[in-house]
Amino acid sequence: MQNIKQFNQRLLALVENIGLLVIAIATVFAMANETLTMVRAMQVTLTDLLLLFLFLEVLAMVGLYYHSGKLPVRFPLYIAMVALARYLILDMKAMDNWRMLAVTASILLLTMAVFLIRYGHVHFPYPGDETPDRRHINRSKD
Repeated sequence: MQNIKQFNQRLLALVENIGLLVIAIATVFAMANETLTMVRAMQVTLTDLLLLFLFLEVLAMVGLYYHSGKLPVRFPLYIAMVALARYLILDMKAMDNWRMLAVTASILLLTMAVFLIRYGHVHFPYPGDETPDRRHINRSKD
């Protein structure tokens, strides 16, 4: 029974690593495609930069997962905030006031969620989870 459990864990880890590699490669291709589009247009807009920032956040999330084995919830929230800001910038002229207000409120809610998660992580860490921020807090109390 233990052998089956170990096999399943290895198989899931392999599938997970393949999935992360596919995401990383697809993100790099998307970045290259967007860069070529900007070069061909000989113009860089704010929406282009926000899109590149989204791609970088995805790569950072994949890299962090490979490095630590953990995926902070904050990274998808950052990506969602930038995506909503990009949506707001792109479609602002076509949006009515209520939709703009709803998108802006969504960004605010995501920002508050990041703040609460970060606050909880720093002030109430998991046992054995000694982050650099937490070590700084512990030193300042000494």
